[in-house]
Amino acid sequence: MNERHCVHEFGDYRIQTARRRLTKSDGAPVWLTPRVFDTLLYLVEHSGPVVEKEELLAAVWPNQIVAENNLSQSISALRRVFKESPGAPRYIMTVPGRGFRFLAQVTTWPNDSSSFRGAAFERAAPAEVSSLSAIRTIAVLPFQPLVPEQANPVLELGMADTLIGKLSSSREIVVRSLNSVRKFMVPDQDPLTAGKQLGVESVLEGTIQRAGDQVRVLARLINVSDGRSLWSGTFDERFTDVFAVQDAISQKVAEALAIRLSGKEKERLTKRGTSDIEAYQFYLTGRYHWNKLTPPALRTSIDYFQQATEIDPAYALAYCGMAEAHRALAITSDVPSKEAIPQAKAAARKAVELDDSLAEPRATLVFTLIWFDWDWGAAEEEAKRAIHLNPNLAMAHVAYAHLLADLGRHDEAVAAAAQARRLDPVSLIVNAIEGSVLYFAGRDELARARLEKTLNLDPNFWIAHLFLGKVFLETGNYEEAVAEFAKARKFSQDNSEAISMLGYAHAVAGETAKARALLRELRSIGAQRYIPPVSFAVIHLGLAEKDETFAWLEKAYADRDVRLSFLNADRKWISLRSDPRFIVLLKRLGLV
Repeated sequence: MNERHCVHEFGDYRIQTARRRLTKSDGAPVWLTPRVFDTLLYLVEHSGPVVEKEELLAAVWPNQIVAENNLSQSISALRRVFKESPGAPRYIMTVPGRGFRFLAQVTTWPNDSSSFRGAAFERAAPAEVSSLSAIRTIAVLPFQPLVPEQANPVLELGMADTLIGKLSSSREIVVRSLNSVRKFMVPDQDPLTAGKQLGVESVLEGTIQRAGDQVRVLARLINVSDGRSLWSGTFDERFTDVFAVQDAISQKVAEALAIRLSGKEKERLTKRGTSDIEAYQFYLTGRYHWNKLTPPALRTSIDYFQQATEIDPAYALAYCGMAEAHRALAITSDVPSKEAIPQAKAAARKAVELDDSLAEPRATLVFTLIWFDWDWGAAEEEAKRAIHLNPNLAMAHVAYAHLLADLGRHDEAVAAAAQARRLDPVSLIVNAIEGSVLYFAGRDELARARLEKTLNLDPNFWIAHLFLGKVFLETGNYEEAVAEFAKARKFSQDNSEAISMLGYAHAVAGETAKARALLRELRSIGAQRYIPPVSFAVIHLGLAEKDETFAWLEKAYADRDVRLSFLNADRKWISLRSDPRFIVLLKRLGLV
């Protein structure tokens, strides 16, 4: 391979041989693995005539015996970079039976730049920074593998997750949540399209590849309005130094966006949850499974978070992840409250003890105090503290909205839910919770519109179907309500609340036989696994069987069923509000 330090230009691309770097004409780096880069460089240096396969193999893999498939993979990787197919080549033409020809005209000139292997290469646009003062929203997309066959989804999603956490330390910018960006974890995702869908002004995208104990990271910050590259950098490090890479990227993004950071914010920007790479990998794997939000995945995530804390007992973020997973199991997966909530609370309090600057575990604590302790005063204090620590954390506002709705402070609840949605406009759970809060407040048309917008984002999101069914019930659209509850049951894989609401809808529509059939089915399921008592109470409520309803509500009180917290807010219970037994129950819950 030619060792001259020079620059080759062709089409929209430039090769800097000293830096072994391929960039686009705007300076944006294009990451290639070493063998793919060597393949391209040899073709460029021998452009015009046909380069025989044997010649190319000998140049790229000198003194080695390798299969021809290795060369085919390198050529395929280059075609993906150049977005061309064998039948429509722009740069590389396959000559059947012989080899390859580089088609583009190449211009070459000397360059005395010194080698930088192992260092970080970055490009910024200083002249543009002053015009960026208005940029205050950013999305960090899941990182991509350069070679799909070497994809590492845990590392790719984890890199974005870590950077989201770091950039969220600034009050000057709003960073979209991992829940919002995870759907963009697809090959060849267009960052500008993603940015527009996420409603942000800037997007941080990147690629990451690990080979043994080495890791290469390429990151680029883009202005969504015009596609300008605001900053880009490439980092080649040992994998154990990936924390330094994350620190550098977050700092450069802050500089490129001209963010003014306080002393504490600067400290949080480079603060590391752990310095143990093994604990970090367990944490990333836990977050990867947690992100799926299915019962089996949530349980798997808890195992990984637990392993992370065993290696590093001071890893606050791992405790935070454990707390959220246990909390989610209680409300979505029919796990007994007495099993899940104390574990969620203990993990959240441990996270706060280890790092009292974190807002996320305090938001989790709000839910545990509402659902299990019925301690409304303490819950409100935690909600306000979480919002104070991070006013841009959407889930802190969601927790506060839930609390306010349960207490009947509907105007405040609607405002809090709307603020959460403004901070994270494409989050499914944030949008669905706003729809539920609007439903609790009796604003049915607005609730319906919000929930339908949620389902436009994801037609299979069962929680949105559940609340939309409740809206239809209140407006007398029983057929539509039944259809929505049936979808909620299907997409939740038989969540008991979805089954109970389906039975309730049949009952209030006068289809008592169908309601009783679902009640029997729920009892049959209950013989195999735990069913929260409120789910039985709901079907008896629809059948106007008050004594049975109250018997199950008493069982729910004894079990500390999380859904009792909605007793004052959910409008299906209105028919019981004049019953002395219901008033007594609300008093015991601290709701009156």
